[in-house]
Amino acid sequence: MPAVPDWAITLTFWIHFLAAVTLVGSLVATSMLVLPAARTLDLVEQLNLIASIQKRMEPAAWFSLSLLIVTGLFQMSVNVHYNGFLSVSSQWTIALLTKHILVIALIVVSAVQTWDVLPSIRRLILRKDQASQEEASKLQRRETWLLRANLILAILILGATAFMRTA
Repeated sequence: MPAVPDWAITLTFWIHFLAAVTLVGSLVATSMLVLPAARTLDLVEQLNLIASIQKRMEPAAWFSLSLLIVTGLFQMSVNVHYNGFLSVSSQWTIALLTKHILVIALIVVSAVQTWDVLPSIRRLILRKDQASQEEASKLQRRETWLLRANLILAILILGATAFMRTA
């Protein structure tokens, strides 16, 4: 296999970092700034705000996640520590496997949020006059939980990445 030029590796690292900052930054901003500030609104207005923010954030988050996967796979394939899929022969490969498991969990949580909770929130907003406070509260708690779960998973992924750097 021919050597990969340094500029290509540098470009993938740069794109990877930009995507990570975009994804993690949006999770931090929404979890730690927007959700607490939204508590001043009534429950249906909170859900409306969350739905509006997620409508804009989701395409960027899914695109960032896609970039992270593509650039991460490229970086993995050119790394001297990479010994094959599911290899656990060193600290680096154990951290990589851990990172992959965490990424899969993040994708699952994001999918539930995107294709289950947010459509439910949008339906509730459309029928806000008939919506029960209990249903709105349940959706608000579920959305908050999923968002925070993704933030925790992203932080753990960054931790696994840092662990890989020390190998």
